[in-house]
Amino acid sequence: MSLRLQARKLACERDGRWLFRDLDLEIRSGEILRVEGPNGSGKTTLLKILSGQLADYEGSIFWRDAPLRRVHRNFLASLLYLGHAPGVKAALTPLENLAWYQAMAGTGGTEAQRMSALEMVGLRGFEDLPAGQLSAGQQRRVALARLELTPRPLWVLDEPFTAIDREGVADLEARLAAHVRGGGSVVLTTHQALDIPVPMCRVRLGEGKGNVAS
Repeated sequence: MSLRLQARKLACERDGRWLFRDLDLEIRSGEILRVEGPNGSGKTTLLKILSGQLADYEGSIFWRDAPLRRVHRNFLASLLYLGHAPGVKAALTPLENLAWYQAMAGTGGTEAQRMSALEMVGLRGFEDLPAGQLSAGQQRRVALARLELTPRPLWVLDEPFTAIDREGVADLEARLAAHVRGGGSVVLTTHQALDIPVPMCRVRLGEGKGNVAS
């Protein structure tokens, strides 16, 4: 089924200041939407609104042409959200963290699948260490391993390239491209210059109003 996430006349105010107003955007299957803007411009807030985590906004959001509030459960079943923080539990090993992620998502899975996902993000050999002993980049890779384990067509990713090295950036770019070419969609924020040869749209925040550019 084709994906389509739309926002119409979206607006959000915080502490008497408009983060964005009159924001229209749309993302379909096979596309990446990149949200840009300086720190404090509302990028994370927009991603949380688009992923159904925040209801304090004006305007309308539609999922597959239906109001998001009406199809919220169906929408969540299609969504994988990774926040700015990796969300890794320090006392758990990478394997245990992935098992916890899968239990929370209700997807189940085997240890062999989790090992394969860790290998794909370059963490074979670190699977049994407490995550608190890993570097920031390695903790980010634990979170990114969820992309291999949770088959959801819509990815909403807040600064997914944070703290990972050049090789990790290239691997993630390839993973995003493969997801989009397979019919998935990605909404992301990043300060990283991207080299992903797939259709990409942009929305720029920071002037009190969002402006979309192809």
